[in-house]
Amino acid sequence: MCSVWGYGFLAVTIINLASLLGLLLIPFTRKPYFPKVLTYFIGLAIGTLFSNAVLQLIPEALGFDPKADNYVLKAIGIFGGFYILYFTENVLKMALRVDLEHDHGHSFPSEQHHDSSPRNGDLTEKKEGITLTNISSVLADRNNPNSEPVAETLPLPPSEQGPGLMCHWLRGRHISSIKTVAWMITLGDALHNFIDGLAIGASFTVSVLTGFSTSIAIVCEEFPHELGDFVILLNSGMTIPQAIFFNLLSAMSCYVGLAFGILVGSNFAPNAIFAIAGGMFLYISLADMFPEMNSIMREQKGTTNKILFFLIQNAGLLTGFSIILLITMFVGDINLG
Repeated sequence: MCSVWGYGFLAVTIINLASLLGLLLIPFTRKPYFPKVLTYFIGLAIGTLFSNAVLQLIPEALGFDPKADNYVLKAIGIFGGFYILYFTENVLKMALRVDLEHDHGHSFPSEQHHDSSPRNGDLTEKKEGITLTNISSVLADRNNPNSEPVAETLPLPPSEQGPGLMCHWLRGRHISSIKTVAWMITLGDALHNFIDGLAIGASFTVSVLTGFSTSIAIVCEEFPHELGDFVILLNSGMTIPQAIFFNLLSAMSCYVGLAFGILVGSNFAPNAIFAIAGGMFLYISLADMFPEMNSIMREQKGTTNKILFFLIQNAGLLTGFSIILLITMFVGDINLG
């Protein structure tokens, strides 16, 4: 039982540290290679989330061993059906040169017209995936001398400074001057992280490998998700220290979820937790992150560039699925305690 708590705490800590990665990578969003790196990670997240739901969480929710009755082969068929249609659709679009520029996608800083970017703090929708529109708006605002400063450490008027009791490194805009969307994002992340913790805790009570498999899927999804959240928080008026503090504060709910997941999984059948987590993983991967990945490709110009991004997408998807598939197939042959 101690190993369950230890491995669970380690996995959640690594996931929470990954939340800071988004802030560190914001300066690189204008680099020409950044869209390729982000596309790979989004594909990796889709592959791991989808395969973890189909290969492990749903079988656990239904109460059977995924290695029994050739279920793994059937699950590969499920992924195969999804992948064949995805592959065929994109090949046909490139071959027929289907123009989808009229669709509302998310463009990168080098491709989005400056005047069309949303103003500082504007947000029409928050999704559980990367919000690249806001990355563009932050970078555009920084290059526009007439725009409001975003997350700068310049001195602020006394009316906007934090109260005297506030920690010095958190001083910046007064709490009341930060846009409401920032608190919606923080509360939504806290709930999301709590459910992640539940899934991780319940998975570790089944086996250490099942726990790590779920953790891998979550950490792959957290990278693009947290990058988008940092941009939204900065664009809503927070300073960088404030964004770090409230992002980590919401991440603490993952530890609470971990404790509940382990306690429930150790004393009761955790099938309901696996069912909820499996549905959540499928929604995030297919209804949320998959359109984001496609929107990045639609913004690319030229057939050669589109083919390159298509290959990167395939690499991410297949890598993510292969990781979870190998863990599922050889879970009985690996002993971590």
